[in-house]
Amino acid sequence: MSRRYTLKSAEVFRYAMKNPGRGAPYGYDSLAEASGCGRGLIEKLATGKQKSADVNDAHALVEAFGVALLFLFAPRPSPNLDDTSPANPPTDKE
Repeated sequence: MSRRYTLKSAEVFRYAMKNPGRGAPYGYDSLAEASGCGRGLIEKLATGKQKSADVNDAHALVEAFGVALLFLFAPRPSPNLDDTSPANPPTDKE
């Protein structure tokens, strides 16, 4: 299972494309080139057809935009939904 972050809002994603913190506005192709992500992923996120992105793609996109990760994406709300947590987390006694 890959780690994924949930896109908070397609509308905010489109806003970030038009108003990046770095440089000129992005189109699908120019954002794909700047981030290294696929054009299809970018289009799906911008139109709301896809609601999440792989962790590496999410980081690449926000880096291209020049914004903080949590501006656009949210990690999974529960460690049970993600492989990133240890099987036996430490307790308060440890």
